[in-house]
Amino acid sequence: MTKTNPGHFFEDFKVGQVLEHATPRTVTEGDRALYGALYPTRFAVPSSAQFAASVGLDPAPVEDLVAFHIAFGKTVPDVSLNAVANLGYAECRFHRPVVPGDTLSTASEVIGLKENSNGRTGVVYVRSTATNQRGEVALDWARWVMVHKRDAAAPAPETVVPELAAVVAPEELVLPEGLDFTTYDFAAAGEPHRWDDYEVGEKIDHVDGVTLTDAEHMLATRLWQNTAKVHFNTEARPDGTRLIYGGHIISMARALSFNGLANAQLIAAINAGAHTAPAFAGDTVYAWSEVLDKAETAAPGVGALRLRLVATKGRDESMTLRGGDPSTGSGGTGKYAPGVLLDLDYWALVPR
Repeated sequence: MTKTNPGHFFEDFKVGQVLEHATPRTVTEGDRALYGALYPTRFAVPSSAQFAASVGLDPAPVEDLVAFHIAFGKTVPDVSLNAVANLGYAECRFHRPVVPGDTLSTASEVIGLKENSNGRTGVVYVRSTATNQRGEVALDWARWVMVHKRDAAAPAPETVVPELAAVVAPEELVLPEGLDFTTYDFAAAGEPHRWDDYEVGEKIDHVDGVTLTDAEHMLATRLWQNTAKVHFNTEARPDGTRLIYGGHIISMARALSFNGLANAQLIAAINAGAHTAPAFAGDTVYAWSEVLDKAETAAPGVGALRLRLVATKGRDESMTLRGGDPSTGSGGTGKYAPGVLLDLDYWALVPR
């Protein structure tokens, strides 16, 4: 009997199955430093201990997406080691800031299965929960991933597609204990724009671009202990290329969004996300955002913006999400426009 782990194939999953993922991962200041080396992030809360303390967060948390990547990476050996691609996210809530010294453990429950018409792959839906060393929930989320079958002749399971909320309701957002933006230092943060300065429907071209390299995306994926074969092994895909981890695109786009959204300091929730096209080394990533909604919060001086963050291969100054007509904008219902890599819908906490 083999002692190595071949990973789960589609027919190995059962609805209701609970997967306890190895191994717990302790967050360090090194994670903060490497994150800044990999992505052009400049948000003041995770960058400055002094700034974080001034808004009620002491010790200073790491970037919210550091926690997401670490927790996500734990799920890969059991959920997506044999993946074709990660397809999307929903109902992701950040329950508390993660600080250096926290140890994250993750478990997942299979909540849905659907075999694809080709009979060779299927979509697995899971709900994952990451807890810290005190057993407190740090974040939880649902995702769905396309996974190879081991045997194309294996019978298809009963189709179960879970109902997932399109948006985390504002009243369900969890705000960090003690968060207070009433004495917020706009000069230190880098931009003067408050919650009131953003209008629903407004679009922001973040202007800057970053060209992807194999070395950086593989370093990032190893940092999060994500072992999915398609990110490392040129023999894992028929075209012999390494597929860039979707989370790498999320973090790159989030970092690029600083130019225009420097005061969107914390991610409270990810409502939905779709990796709409693959990305590879040599692609140059740009980003733009659209304000989808606004909400007040109970925290002093804190408002919430619901934002659509779009990453593109090459810059699209028209900021078109779907179809070829810029006038359709994000409200269109057609296929994603050429070059769109990521469509991420999230809530961010900003000063009022």
